[in-house]
Amino acid sequence: MTDRPRRISRALLSVSDKTGLIDFARALAKHNIELVSTGGTAKALKDAGLQVSDVSALTGFPEMMDGRIKTLHPKVHGGLLAIRGNKEHAAAMKEHGIAPIDLLVVNLYPFEATVAKGAAYDDCIENIDIGGPAMIRAAAKNHADVTVVVEPADYAKVIAELDANKGATTLALRKALAAKAYARTAAYDAAISNWFAETLKDDAPDYRAFGGKLIQKLRYGENPHQNAAFYKGDVPRAGVATVRQVQGKELSYNNINDTDAAYECVAEFDPKRTAACVIVKHANPCGVAEGKNLVEAYKKALACDSTSAFGGIIALNRKLDAEAAKAIVEIFTEVIIAPDADEEAIKIVGTKKNLRLLIAGSVPDPREKGVIVKSVAGGLLVQSRDNAVADDMDLKVVTKRKPSEIELRDLRFAFRVAKHVKSNTIVYAKDLAAVGIGAGQMSRVDAARIAARKAEDAAKELKLATPLTKGSVVASDAFFPFPDGLLVTIEAGATAVIQPGGSVNDDKVIAAANEHGIAMVFTGTRHFRH
Repeated sequence: MTDRPRRISRALLSVSDKTGLIDFARALAKHNIELVSTGGTAKALKDAGLQVSDVSALTGFPEMMDGRIKTLHPKVHGGLLAIRGNKEHAAAMKEHGIAPIDLLVVNLYPFEATVAKGAAYDDCIENIDIGGPAMIRAAAKNHADVTVVVEPADYAKVIAELDANKGATTLALRKALAAKAYARTAAYDAAISNWFAETLKDDAPDYRAFGGKLIQKLRYGENPHQNAAFYKGDVPRAGVATVRQVQGKELSYNNINDTDAAYECVAEFDPKRTAACVIVKHANPCGVAEGKNLVEAYKKALACDSTSAFGGIIALNRKLDAEAAKAIVEIFTEVIIAPDADEEAIKIVGTKKNLRLLIAGSVPDPREKGVIVKSVAGGLLVQSRDNAVADDMDLKVVTKRKPSEIELRDLRFAFRVAKHVKSNTIVYAKDLAAVGIGAGQMSRVDAARIAARKAEDAAKELKLATPLTKGSVVASDAFFPFPDGLLVTIEAGATAVIQPGGSVNDDKVIAAANEHGIAMVFTGTRHFRH
């Protein structure tokens, strides 16, 4: 493979996304490059006054079967795959009347967008591109001689090379474009295969692939010595991958991870029912609350652990307003994410030039199905999203005392929060606000103690006579294996407990609850989070 520019004499263009197409084609024409095209692309080029040959004239066959057959022909694939300078290939081309195709411009049928719109099964099938991927792969394989472009974002690079090299492209560019081409077809096929798996309700297909499009190359990963990048998956979900960044410096790897955790947590609270705020630090909520409005929710959330909230991520489930914005900018915050923001709020946040303000457009559905992927050495762990919602759970009272309506309300609140805290998890809550959170401990007893200690620290900060855990309720993400963890929460002042149940020692735990006169409910649903 020689490292020299390759002159482009003929280009085949077949695109569904016609962004920038006309200007690009005109730039090609200036270099006397012959244009060949298909269907709608050919029409768009002709309507713009460009001279273009239809692919059917090249192949000698008309498009047929509703456009399913148009480029699957030796005169197309021979033109792409023939090795220039290979005598046998040249002889075959001459014998069969195959002309070289030096540039292929293809972007694929919008399968992902069709699925995202909730289209019918048959419509999704018709938006699976066959000829496009076949041509892309052929051109990419023969990148020693052929330039392949799969998205409008690369038009400018190609034009720049043509201008700099008298109508030719360099091997370095062709290699880079070939690599992108294979990644694009891989991501496309991944989207199709995952759609089929979902359609067939197959949660463990024999082969699994995931793909994505680069959103941002990050400065570094979790730590400065790690490389990182952020990719958008093929399944749209409102959140950090779909946001519009209104202001602030570039998001880091940790910002993105923490913002995702915060927005998924705040999504547990229906914005039609209540305003809610979540404050996250290192992927764990350190404050969560509901309120009559956002500023009330924020202040209640901040009261849980104002120390940890410093430099945290704030997620809101309603449009950010000026009153909430004024309160939020009083302390150092890394990111605010909300479904929307009014103009006055944007101006207020704008006074903090490094504070990132992200507009997500909507709040994700906590009940929505989906998959979560985690890498491990040599493989991937894939599971369905934890879409169990506290409001849907049939709570079973297992103690002599039943929880009051106020306790029951706070118990559901606490269990919503526990779902989004790293295990082992204990969450104390009172008046629809978290008042103590113990996260990520090896022992549930330690999680209970840490959460209570956090509440004691908050009480000192707020100059309260007693911690807010007095008279609170408590949620545990998994069962209490022994009564000891429960006893810690009772000592902290909890009057009601929500937990999944299912321990071999449930009877002992229930007996301890009855002995101390507290109420306990089982959910039957565990919320481990690792």
